[in-house]
Amino acid sequence: MIQRDSTLDLGSSAALGPGHHEQEALALVIAWAPAEPSRVGEVALFEAGEGARILGRGAPADGSGGERVVFHRQRPGTTERMPPLASPGLSREQLRIRPAGDGLRIERIGKCAMEVAGERVDRCVLARGDTLLLRGQLLLFCTARPRKLDPLRTASLDDAPPFGMPDAHGILGESPAVWRLRDRLAWTAKADAHTLLLGGSGSGKELCARAVHALSARARGPFVARNAATIPGSLVDAELFGNVKGYPNPGMPERPGLIGSANGGTLFLDEIGELPQSLQANLLRVLDEGGEYHSLGGSTTRRSHFRLLGATNRDPEALKHDLAARLVLRLELPGLDERRDDVPLLIRHLLGRAAARSPDAVRRFFTPSSDGALEPNLRPSLIDHLLKRPYTTNIRELDALLWRAMSTSSGDAIAWSDGAPPAGSAPPGAAQPLKDDHPADVEPARVRDAPEPSEAEVRASLSAHDGNIVRTAQALGLSSRYVLYRLMRRYGITTDAT
Repeated sequence: MIQRDSTLDLGSSAALGPGHHEQEALALVIAWAPAEPSRVGEVALFEAGEGARILGRGAPADGSGGERVVFHRQRPGTTERMPPLASPGLSREQLRIRPAGDGLRIERIGKCAMEVAGERVDRCVLARGDTLLLRGQLLLFCTARPRKLDPLRTASLDDAPPFGMPDAHGILGESPAVWRLRDRLAWTAKADAHTLLLGGSGSGKELCARAVHALSARARGPFVARNAATIPGSLVDAELFGNVKGYPNPGMPERPGLIGSANGGTLFLDEIGELPQSLQANLLRVLDEGGEYHSLGGSTTRRSHFRLLGATNRDPEALKHDLAARLVLRLELPGLDERRDDVPLLIRHLLGRAAARSPDAVRRFFTPSSDGALEPNLRPSLIDHLLKRPYTTNIRELDALLWRAMSTSSGDAIAWSDGAPPAGSAPPGAAQPLKDDHPADVEPARVRDAPEPSEAEVRASLSAHDGNIVRTAQALGLSSRYVLYRLMRRYGITTDAT
């Protein structure tokens, strides 16, 4: 039974459970490990105020040498301790790491060269969003992670894929954002209500819609998908509701339309916000509890017991309010900017998919591993660049960038050759090296990422651009219009109130 009593936002912090605001700790995530590729995605946590720890290969020969950095595989409600690193080029005592304010103070004490922002250094302070390269051995990404991921409330770890692999629905990621998404998808599937999926282009809205259908009681029914933006205005009724035999022309066969075809299952309308509001009104009656509609040319009332999953990258307020009221649930999908920890895992997955589709084109970039699986040969420059860049079309953009990198890589490894910062320079927000003559107890100056625009700045920019969302987002330096929509919702701004 479709419920419409209220609108529930499954993307809001209130929907994430009591542990959502649990304090986070600084973390290092393994982003590249050519000798141990299965360890990509593992994380080491660093508590504020704790002493120095040693990162290195294996255990100290004599069992001493101070507390060691330990990597874990974090999953909801469980944290699996992993064995010591085994990369042969690492020293047993390679780095000394201790928290320092908002960053990690790192000193090279082993033989392997250390690079930060393309420059070889012996000491540095690493902040969130920075990377550190141990040449030829390891690329580490600095971020913040909850000490523990909240247990799943609806989904089950019994159905979880192997670490770093896509699940049964094709969703890949080990970041907190993706595990929250999986839990929301499982709950949304059980709540048989019309739903609006919100996410930027390329964030996986259809993938998530298929997951909701597969996890629901409607899984044995049809899943009908259509991009609403491609339906001509003059044919909306015919596409949605079909026609009886002989209408509008003699000899015309009967067509069930999208609504009829989805009876007993799920109808997914992508880009539903692109339908003009006058055409959105055509959906209102059939979304009511009876599911009543008329096929073109028919006089008999028909019924379709279907669930509508609409998707848009627009603000929900752009929808006709009657339609928005019938889409009871809201489900926000994280973009890559909210799940950067997953970028290295996505790179391996997308390259594996490219190898399956175009083996002759990409074969030279892969090497069989000890278990027979093909592993991509990656240069750390590729991972570093793709971890730090802003994304507008998310996974679709990441996939295109990987093809671009393959097309310009001349050897048997995929590298990033365009747009990389010149030696000795650092991109905005990157960690700055500590020179040897820098006092050890002085925090170095570091360029910070630009803060999010304030409410006043957003309102002023909207006014200056006559409410044009795309131009306003560009003027504010945002990665996409969807980020602007999110800020507008936070500040309670509507385009007619600026």
